[in-house]
Amino acid sequence: MPIANVDTGNVSLGKPKTGGAVFRAPKGTALPTSATAALSNDFTSMGYISEDGVVNANSPESEVIRAWGGDVVMAYQNDREDTFRMTMIEASRIAVLESVYGEDNVSGTDLASGISVSANAADLGEYVYVIDTLLRDNVPHRTVIPCGKVTELGDVNYSDSSVVGYEVTITAIADSSGNTHYEYFGGGGS
Repeated sequence: MPIANVDTGNVSLGKPKTGGAVFRAPKGTALPTSATAALSNDFTSMGYISEDGVVNANSPESEVIRAWGGDVVMAYQNDREDTFRMTMIEASRIAVLESVYGEDNVSGTDLASGISVSANAADLGEYVYVIDTLLRDNVPHRTVIPCGKVTELGDVNYSDSSVVGYEVTITAIADSSGNTHYEYFGGGGS
C-alpha cells in the first residue's frame, strides 16, 4: 500500500540566519509574532554559535502506574522541561559574557579598553531569547523564548586545538499563557 500525503519538500536542515541566529533582550521586551518581523533594537546578537547548532530538548516525563501482574493501567505526565543547549564561541562578546556570568559581573565595553569578569554564585538574569534559522529553500523559522535563563554551563576549554566557547543550557520558563516557547515558520505577519 503506498504511503499517502508525504512530501520530501518538508524535510529540511536548520541553517543559521545570515548575520546572527541567536539574540537576547531584557525580560518583558515585546515579542516578535512571526518568522519575519524585524527585531527591536532591544535585541543583541549572541554572535557565532558552534557548528553543533542549537539543541532543543522538550520531552515530557511521565509516571507509569502498573497493576498487579505488570500491566500498565495508567500514565500521566509529571514534567515537561523545555531547554535549549548551544555553545557560544565569541568568547569576548559582552552579551555572551553577561549571559554566562551575569550583567553585574561584567564591566567594560570592548577589548581595546578592557573587559573584566567576576565569577561568583550570583543568580543569573532572565531574558527573552530569539533563535532565527533558515529551512530548506530559505524558509524562515523563528523560535521565541519569552523567558529564558542560563541554568547550566559546560566546562570552558582553553587549548591550542579548539576555540574557547561557552556551552550553555537555557531553560525556558512558562509565560502567563503557560507556554515555554513559540515557533513561527515562513510567511509574513507582524
